[in-house]
Amino acid sequence: MTDPRVTNASDTRPPLTDEERDLVRLEVDGPIAVITNNRPSKHNAMSDEMDRRLWEVLAEVHEMPDLRAIVWRGEGKSFSSGRDTGQIGVRVEDISDLEFIERGHRPSQMFLTMPCPIICALKGWVIGGAFERTLLCDIRVAAVGTRMMLPEVVHGVIPDSGGVARLFQMAGHGVASDMALTGRVMTAEEAYGHGIVSRLVADEAELDSVTMTMAETIASAPAFTVKMARRTISSLARDEVQRSIDEEAVAQSMVFASEDYAEMKSARAAERVPHYRKR
Repeated sequence: MTDPRVTNASDTRPPLTDEERDLVRLEVDGPIAVITNNRPSKHNAMSDEMDRRLWEVLAEVHEMPDLRAIVWRGEGKSFSSGRDTGQIGVRVEDISDLEFIERGHRPSQMFLTMPCPIICALKGWVIGGAFERTLLCDIRVAAVGTRMMLPEVVHGVIPDSGGVARLFQMAGHGVASDMALTGRVMTAEEAYGHGIVSRLVADEAELDSVTMTMAETIASAPAFTVKMARRTISSLARDEVQRSIDEEAVAQSMVFASEDYAEMKSARAAERVPHYRKR
């Protein structure tokens, strides 16, 4: 697998500004790092700039050999409401669909190669690619009231970040199909029942305390023991997730080029009923 920390040489976008870099904060206190989605006015909707900053943070964390645990959280009411809808379909670079998707896949696979466990503190909305990314992490804790969705098919595309493979492993074919094909909402209580989240907390105020205590517990255990336990767990399922990510890149490229996808966009623009031809 290509090193996910290697930047695509064809990426000519300008460096992020200080304001854009603040969209994802990194705080390190001894052996524990806290990554914070910091766009609360938009329920932490992931813009291109926010994604790029997240990849920078993950690459930085990869180079911290003494790190023992990571907490990933969101500022404000939601962990992340998914993709910033204002940027859907916007692409200024002259690159192919496959190159565009694979460029996003490379850094997102850092979730699979992090040097220590990631605990996700979920609250409010956890939607689309943001939900998929948390599924690639080690542990998820949710506050009561958290709602999770995979709404991509409703928008004419497919989930393409490897999260469906993890969802399939955790909850089975029926639940993964239901969420990916209908885009329905899953509550925190249901997610707990399926093992998608391992703990429920009463409210958002308790969430940070619980996840930090978990991180401290992991950080206090023998480092090599934690590494070997995590390695063993990862080996049970990682190959299937990687295979799914590779297949999703091709499938999403075909979706973007399909007549049905073009028809959906045309019908919505004209406010008419679409006529799909399955191609």
